Amino acid sequence: MTQTLNLEDIKKFLPHREPMLLIEEAYLDENGLAHSKYRIKEDEFFTRGHFPGNPIVPGVILCEIMAQSCAILVKDEIPGNITLYAGIDKVRFKNTVKPGDLCEVTASLDDRRGQLFFCSAKLEVNGKLCCKGMPSFALVPMEGK
Repeated sequence: MTQTLNLEDIKKFLPHREPMLLIEEAYLDENGLAHSKYRIKEDEFFTRGHFPGNPIVPGVILCEIMAQSCAILVKDEIPGNITLYAGIDKVRFKNTVKPGDLCEVTASLDDRRGQLFFCSAKLEVNGKLCCKGMPSFALVPMEGK
């Protein structure tokens, strides 16, 4: 059985906070895949100037949504650490994402080398692929911990 994590549960694991906490709900399935959701709000800071009159979520934000979703794969190892991007490979943008859209991410852990994690992720809206890529991140101890 899968356990759904709500926003408060997610905050127990991810060090991100609003306005950069970009997943609202997540769960790990029986196959070890992470699934997460985030609805793009009308007043997001990143769409105000991108573009006035035709707001579109920047690609870098889509990558961040995917990366945070990937971190859920190792959520139990995160407390006391921060997640830092190590890279993102093979990124492709297929469709735009706009305010009001519900982003749904599926992520998998492909490899691990110590505290370095290599993943694959895809972000869809209404079943349409909008972005995909292979994020990698490191777990780094928080200063003062």
